[in-house]
Amino acid sequence: MKKLFLFAVVAVFSLASISAQDIRFGVKGGVNFANIAGDFGVAGISTDLEDAEMKVGFHIGGLAEFKLSEKFALQPELLFSNQGYKSNYLDNDDRKVDYNVNLNYINIPIMAKFMLIEGLAIEAGPQVGFLISAKNELNDSNNDLVSDDTKIDSKDLYKTLDFGLNFGVSYELPSGLFFSARYNLGLSKVDDEDYYGDVVDLGIFSFSRKNRVAQISAGFMF
Repeated sequence: MKKLFLFAVVAVFSLASISAQDIRFGVKGGVNFANIAGDFGVAGISTDLEDAEMKVGFHIGGLAEFKLSEKFALQPELLFSNQGYKSNYLDNDDRKVDYNVNLNYINIPIMAKFMLIEGLAIEAGPQVGFLISAKNELNDSNNDLVSDDTKIDSKDLYKTLDFGLNFGVSYELPSGLFFSARYNLGLSKVDDEDYYGDVVDLGIFSFSRKNRVAQISAGFMF
């Protein structure tokens, strides 16, 4: 985490020295293919979330590009991102219940862009996310919502801050239209262990789940 903070500080000081003609702004949006990885369960016998499935979501927001040289630029972004995962289990009546977790974040990536050829760049950088809402939805085996009560506000179950690293590639046309693909590797646990209290303090439960998100985006630079 200290390295991520140091990178952000260096980036801010670098941006402060850039002239206005080297700054561009843009908008972007696209599809998220989100999941979660790690253990969640009784300590010592926790099982990897093999039954967790990819959840399709979306992201949208704005960005700025600060060109430092012909081959290098910094690109901070401000994005709303719908993430989470899907799973299922059998209830007491042996009905299959689909479990859909929606985690909505405001994400702030700071991407370092390395230009390979005209228009084509590889990108990498840290990201901090702020959880603004979380909701668990339960559906029965017929894929009908059981009741309004099954839309559960679950924000207290998850940590507000999320840290990660992004890796990706982008291609921009001369018109300013661009396309990008990116993978977010979560570094911090998403579950708020404080919520579970003694079961964590006594070592009864173990949590290590982290966000995993692949993104396909399109946007426009002004």
